[in-house]
Amino acid sequence: MHENRETSETPTAQPGRRSGGEGLSHKARAYVYEESHRGIVPMNHSNKDGKLSAESGEGRPLIKENAGQPHTYPTQSGKGVSQGLASVRKAARDNKEMKFTALLHHLTVDRLRESFYSRKRKAAPGVDGVTWQEYENGLEDRRTDLHGRVHRGAYRAQPSRRVYREKEDGRQRPLAVPALEDKLVQQAVVTILNQIYEEDFLGFSYGFRPGRSQHQALDAWSYALLKKKVNYVLDADLRGFFDNLDKSWLVQFVEHRVADPGILRRIQKWLHAGVMEDGKWSDTKTGSPQGSGITPLTQKVMSNLRG
Repeated sequence: MHENRETSETPTAQPGRRSGGEGLSHKARAYVYEESHRGIVPMNHSNKDGKLSAESGEGRPLIKENAGQPHTYPTQSGKGVSQGLASVRKAARDNKEMKFTALLHHLTVDRLRESFYSRKRKAAPGVDGVTWQEYENGLEDRRTDLHGRVHRGAYRAQPSRRVYREKEDGRQRPLAVPALEDKLVQQAVVTILNQIYEEDFLGFSYGFRPGRSQHQALDAWSYALLKKKVNYVLDADLRGFFDNLDKSWLVQFVEHRVADPGILRRIQKWLHAGVMEDGKWSDTKTGSPQGSGITPLTQKVMSNLRG
């Protein structure tokens, strides 16, 4: 739960090359008038609803699994989701065997603005060298232009800038710093997909979830140790988990619930955008970059999807 934080330092940005973008023949469906819960197809397999619940700390009410969670969640900026996204969440909650085919139209100009103001003001820039303060100058025109590029297929995912952070054992953890516009689009997509996956994730899962924190996870752990019969505690870490994720499998897991080609294509573009280090671009054959806004959600999809 301590991974994938934005890098706050602001070193000099490397001039970057842009990765291959979306082909002009793949135009996003910009004007979908139907609600997303209507754009669905049945899944072939069935998911079993889990009955587990996660206990909170002493003196606090138990944190029930998804069925007991609010119908809408605050976004990272603290604001509630729109009515359109609330309908997506309701459809995801009511039918666990649906694939959503019309989601991209929820990526609106206002959602990009919300994504911008949810970013850290002092976060390090990506290969574009654009800081939060620079982008805020002329934000209204910038977000309108970005929205147009996303929906007409002209948006290009840029490679992430590679930086390293020293771990407690002295090893170096590779992190990726996306370009600012990539962060905004990624955050907007995560906000949309959260409405689906928050209904699927298990109740005892806390990492990288809106409305949940490390403190709540510690509360649940404390409650279990004090109130339950516990014989042992397992502390495990998967070495190089993010670096060795199979990208094709990751996309397949997302496709269990998401069939919107515009959303899937952008996730694939981010996964294959590569990284820039010392002015040189390199492809990442496997793995999902630590630091990318989409990484926490996709890795949780792989570890939490039931069925």
